[in-house]
This record gives sequence, C-alpha cells and structure tokens, in this order.
Amino acid sequence: MAGQKHLIFHIDVNSAYLSWTALEKLKNGSETDLRTIPSIIGGDEKSRHGVVLAKSIPAKKYGIQTGEPVAAALRKCPGLVMEPPNHKLYRRYSQAMIQLLSEEFSSELEQVSIDECYLDFTSVSSRYASPEEAAALIRDRILEAFGFTVNVGISTAKVLAKMASDFEKPGKVHTLYPEEIREKMWPLPVSDLFMVGRRSASKLEGLGLRTIGELAQADPAFLAAHFKSHGKLMWEYANGIDPSPVVTEKQEAKGIGNSTTLSEDVTEAAKANEILFSLSESVARRLQKAGQLAGTVTVEIKYFDFTKASHQTQTFSPVNRAEDICRLACSLFDELWDGRPVRLLGIRSSKLTAKDEPVQLSIFDLPPAAGKEPKKEEATQAPSSEKLQKLDAAMEKIRRKYGENAVHRGSLRTKDS
Repeated sequence: MAGQKHLIFHIDVNSAYLSWTALEKLKNGSETDLRTIPSIIGGDEKSRHGVVLAKSIPAKKYGIQTGEPVAAALRKCPGLVMEPPNHKLYRRYSQAMIQLLSEEFSSELEQVSIDECYLDFTSVSSRYASPEEAAALIRDRILEAFGFTVNVGISTAKVLAKMASDFEKPGKVHTLYPEEIREKMWPLPVSDLFMVGRRSASKLEGLGLRTIGELAQADPAFLAAHFKSHGKLMWEYANGIDPSPVVTEKQEAKGIGNSTTLSEDVTEAAKANEILFSLSESVARRLQKAGQLAGTVTVEIKYFDFTKASHQTQTFSPVNRAEDICRLACSLFDELWDGRPVRLLGIRSSKLTAKDEPVQLSIFDLPPAAGKEPKKEEATQAPSSEKLQKLDAAMEKIRRKYGENAVHRGSLRTKDS
C-alpha cells in the first residue's frame, strides 16, 4: 500500500447521553421516547452546577444549548423533561458499539471519547463498493443492533473526518476530502473549526478572520504572533493538514503524571492555575523520587460535557522541579482553554531521562561568564539550580515527616491570585 492515502472514518453518536437514556427508559416500559419531546440530560440541581449535558432536537428548537444552566433551560421551556446522567449506562453502550465496529468492520480503531472514534479504513476499503457505502453500512448496523443513530465523516485526514461528521445530523454520512475543503468547509464560521474554542473564535473575529477560509488564507506567522503554537495548529486544521495517524492500541505511558476530577467546575484561570500548581508539585515529587527528568510536559483538560483537549510542549532542558513544571503547565493551559467550564485537569511528563545522565543545557541554564558577577537584582530573582534543588530536598524531607500539605511554595501559590 505504499503511497496510498489513508481512508479515515469518524463515527460520532448523535446526542449520545440523551439517546442512550431514552433507549434504556423504553426498554424499561416507558411509553415516551425522550428523543421526540423537549428533554435534556443533566438536570440534577444538587450536583455540580446543574448544566445541560445533552438535549433533544425538540429542545433545541427552544434555543436550549449544551452547557447552559438547567434553570435557564427551564425558563425557555417550562415543560422540559429532565433526566440525570448515568455514566455507567453510557459506558456500557459505548463499549458495545466499539466492540461491534472492531469485530465487524476494522480493528484499526481509536476511541477518542465515550461517544466517538476513528477507524482507519484503508486496509479494508477494497471490500466495499465505495467509502460512502461502507459508512452507510456502519450507520445502519449500529441502528439495527442498538437503536441509536450516528453520523459518519469520511476523509483522508482525522481532522477532516471529524469536521465531516459534524455536518447535518442525525444519522448522516458526509465526505470532506481535501479537494472539497474550499466548498464545504471554508465558508463555515471559524467557531466551527475543530480545536477553535469560544475565546479563540472571538479573538480571530476581532482580527477580521470570520470564516475558516479566511483563517486558512491568513499568514501563519501573523497567527503565531497572536496565538503562539495554537495559531499554527488552527491554520493547519483550516487547510486540512493533519498527519496524525489513527492510534489503534493504547500506548504504555512512558512518563509520570497526575490528574484530578474537580468537585466543582472551574471557570476562572486563576483557580485553574492553583490546581495546576498542586498537580505540578505531585508530578515533581514523583519524578524526583524516580530520579527522572522530563523533556516534555502535557496539560489535559476535560470539560463539563466530557469532551477532552490536550496540549504539550518540549522543555528548554529536562526538568523535575515543580516551579518549572507549573510555569509550563500554566502557559499550556492559557493556550488551550476555550473558556468552557473545566471538570478535570491533568499534567503528564514524558521523554524522561535519568537525573544523572548528561543533558543539553539551554542558554538560560548557563552560569555567568568567568570574571562576571551577576547583578544584585538577577541574583535575587533567579536562584541557582543548585539552591533550588536543595530547597526541593528540604521540602520533601518536611513532607515525609509532617505530611503532604505541611509546606508549599508561596511564590507559586500566589502566582495569579
């Protein structure tokens, strides 16, 4: 298959939480299909913030939006039917769908969330008359087996398959090949592009870039100046550039990380930075205990609606101090966060090297030139690496004796407060 372009499908369950809840209620004797009336999932006022996690098509006609408070949805539609989420049920339906796809269509499958996955269809495409026919078979087979609908997007790149599956719903098959980008994707608003959140879309519009086409034709250097590495990513996606493969096996984590599910959704950057500080300390302690340094730091976000996003960066030189990890993590979060309420935050370190292995220093790690004394203010603001390592060792000794919360870095704790 040398030189052959990949054929990738993106399968996305339509209103997954609501569809799966509706099916279960019908199985248990309900005479009403939640999908046919104004209804939502997520209406437990007592837990978290009582936000709308999923909505029916009739509810959408009242202007109800995913992520808004339940109280606001009820004002729009007083007769709205609410059902609490049942994540155990959702996992069961999700696992059944993934098993069917991998056994009956292609084992080259990557699940990216509970209700969506990618299939690399390249090696099995010759079994079908066309990709569209194969996608329609997938859609119909899932409906026959389980009773819920999916959209299937088809392309040669993951981002384009993902975009295609978001076109008209429900139960549709759409293509978005590179030659179709100009007609099908470029006229759409920038907010429709995958990985462009609310804040990024607002900033792009402020720069005069209102459509995906205008973003695609912008100068990448101009975007990088305003959005850093995220600007390059948005430009690539707008042009259909995404070389990432379908990852068919869970890779063993060759790194050290930590994450936390939050008791309340985080909606402020300062609060998120506090949590990232705590996670950074945990990751740093584990790296130090293992005698490892990290060459890459990754931040993971899970939003209130359980969608995920992550961003990573390479370090100037390998690190294992909380201060370094926290600064990188907070910077990554600022680039990645789109303003939606955050349910989970995580930090992962990778590209690990042993602490005693020789490493290449960045220019920021180099000592002053011989005979040149550092300025007084420089000595005050930038303690030496040796001093910081001694500080880390002293703090760890205190924690072992008096507990994890016995001592914290004040400079990091108050960074954004």
